[in-house]
Amino acid sequence: MHIDTSYSIQNGKTYVRHLMRDSYREDGKVKHRTIANLSHCTDQEIEALKLALKYKGNLAAVGNMDEIEIKEGMRIGAVFTLKTLAERIGLSQVLGPTEAGHLALWQVMAALIGQGSRLKSVRLAESHAACDILGLAAFNEDSLYDNLAWLASQQANIEQRLFQQHYSSAAPQLFLYDVTSSYLEGVHNELADFGYNRDKKKGKMQIVIGLLTGADGAPVAVRVFEGNTADSETVPQQIRLLAESFGVEEITLVGDRGMLKQPEIGLLNRQHFHYITAITKPQIRKLLREGVFQISLFEEKLCEVTCDQIRYILRRNPARVKEIAANREDKLSAVQELLQKQKSYLAQHPRAKVEIAARKVAEKITRLEITDWLQVTSQGNELDLLINENALKEITLLDGCYVIKTDVAETAATTEMIHARYKDLIQVEEAFRTLKNGHLKVQPTYVRTEESTRGYVFVMMLAYLLERELDKYWRSLEVTVAEGIDELGSLRGIEMGAGQLAYQRVPEATGLSKQLLAAADIILPRVLPLRKVHVATRKKLVSERN
Repeated sequence: MHIDTSYSIQNGKTYVRHLMRDSYREDGKVKHRTIANLSHCTDQEIEALKLALKYKGNLAAVGNMDEIEIKEGMRIGAVFTLKTLAERIGLSQVLGPTEAGHLALWQVMAALIGQGSRLKSVRLAESHAACDILGLAAFNEDSLYDNLAWLASQQANIEQRLFQQHYSSAAPQLFLYDVTSSYLEGVHNELADFGYNRDKKKGKMQIVIGLLTGADGAPVAVRVFEGNTADSETVPQQIRLLAESFGVEEITLVGDRGMLKQPEIGLLNRQHFHYITAITKPQIRKLLREGVFQISLFEEKLCEVTCDQIRYILRRNPARVKEIAANREDKLSAVQELLQKQKSYLAQHPRAKVEIAARKVAEKITRLEITDWLQVTSQGNELDLLINENALKEITLLDGCYVIKTDVAETAATTEMIHARYKDLIQVEEAFRTLKNGHLKVQPTYVRTEESTRGYVFVMMLAYLLERELDKYWRSLEVTVAEGIDELGSLRGIEMGAGQLAYQRVPEATGLSKQLLAAADIILPRVLPLRKVHVATRKKLVSERN
């Protein structure tokens, strides 16, 4: 008696059949008689039956502890938790059941467990039970780079399925959009270029990233642009994305003042979309001169003015007024301190040139961007500062003032609602902080091709979805997502084997691990399969270092 196992592949999916059979001879030929169809049994049950049949002449050996080998197993807690959450929010389903989908899910998980290069993701799979829990076949770093290209080619379809999964009941009517940049240490990325660097890294090339979210801050789509792309140039693609891919109709796009300019507003209008944005200080001064509104209307309480069917929401933030005044005073003090040093130097060195000292102070004023109201003057061997009181008064007039602009009808949203929706842009800024400076750090240093770069940034967006979910569960425990994943990552299985039967026993979690799992409503299995898939890097560090 034995168990006959066979595999078949249909439409790219692998099917397994287990039959318990008895072999016998008839007319000199070996024939098989099927006793039972065991295809419904789990892999563990099949292995247990195979072990029992192997020792059918001495079943006591099965229970003999000498026959059982016990080893330290792989890390289980972090991967199983992330897999469960990915299934809960529908991420596993939208990536698909294929090998590529499973590999993409591992890249998302690796970004949260210990993000870095594809090489590091392979090494993480060597210590975490990624292959056992996700059902992955053997892979190396080249497999992951190919998978990034696959993700880039499938990104639009995946985003569309994710959108439908997240907004199954009704599509949102408000979207938030913002842009950031990510600098590069190298110069070989195909999208790298010099542009407005938000990271203040002079001389560094960069890429530009545009993130679109729902009103709740949950990412909907992400796009990567060349490093010299202006913010406003990224908007048309997002408009097409909303109109074509997501099939939305009544939409209000919320964007910052540098993004939704008149050409972009025109595109929105042609799609019958609405907008909420803010206007710049020069635009505010222009409208003041034209009499659209008066400076007296800027108070802490919101004020609304309508002109040519455009609504303007006015406010002066008193806290911001104090911050700007303090910042201006600090800049003035810094210039005065330098001025005194230069004056002392001139007094101690009669041959020193006053023009050089004045130039140093002027350069300081320029760097601090206060040339509109402050200048350095020299007469003979004396230096002094000249404050343009009229210019300073004109500048301080708008301290703390801002104006929100929208074409949303008053019947659709109140003044307070419009103001609140614009302030919701802070949720996109929070996403960028997490993606760039928090637990997830976008580091396109490790990718070079356009496809790999787009796939990599998409992986980081999907990882942020899981990050948000974990933060929601663990915030009450006062544990960061990074700390929680690190804690669960220390939870290892116990590898047990007897004969051909091998599996991983999952120990019961204790302490903080138990609290983290309970908060996220995660129940670890008692037993996991041990597939012994060989995962290894293609490049060996020893040979690379020689």
